[in-house]
Amino acid sequence: MSLAIVIMAAGKGTRMKSDLPKVLHKAAGRALIEHVILKSESLKPDTIILIVGHKAELVRDAVRHFQVTCALQEPQQGTGHAVMQAEAALEGFRGEVLILSGDAPLFTEETLRTLISFHRETGAAATVLTADLHNPTGYGRIIRNTGTDSVRKIVEEKDASEEEKAVQEINSGVYVFNAHTLFSSLKEITTDNAQAEYYLTDVFGVCFQKGLRVAAWKTPNPDEIHGINTPEQLLHAERLLLQS
Repeated sequence: MSLAIVIMAAGKGTRMKSDLPKVLHKAAGRALIEHVILKSESLKPDTIILIVGHKAELVRDAVRHFQVTCALQEPQQGTGHAVMQAEAALEGFRGEVLILSGDAPLFTEETLRTLISFHRETGAAATVLTADLHNPTGYGRIIRNTGTDSVRKIVEEKDASEEEKAVQEINSGVYVFNAHTLFSSLKEITTDNAQAEYYLTDVFGVCFQKGLRVAAWKTPNPDEIHGINTPEQLLHAERLLLQS
């Protein structure tokens, strides 16, 4: 199967307390986005699409030596809206789409390959990489069909009930979709949520309602899933990158 990779890199990163776009902060000698692109290249995809937004020209300039296609998200209206911007570049593409975050450099090539293989072997239309956290605060929760690898929905914390908040299996923000399913489902999501944004995670609910197979694969190493939102998290990620 053909593989396209879409990397989300449009956000401001206000909690970094810096004018620099979050994905351009450095850890272990490289900008965060460089780590993610290099991991992406190791998978030998057909194409890599970078979603840019905040200070887009700075991000474009920083990745000019990579073979990536930049797509502009302006204004920024959520993760689903970000991925919508990749549709034109992937017109006619009929393979799989791996979604990564430009501020999450800790995933290993092995984990990403295993996720893609799991997606293919299970015949899923959409697959999410998950992890169990003792403290899942701040993360979207995975709501499964009891006792299965099938996902009923992914609920953002701000929209979760108290029962859903008690779930410790969280959404890593890494997904694999069949391209046609992804872009057709994105046309059906709305901004009817606490943040009035297009959530990419709502695609899972759309797929489930259509009777499509929706799966989750849980990484045994929760350290991999941590994105970077604060200077403290950047230092933690740097320590882990230097150990790898």
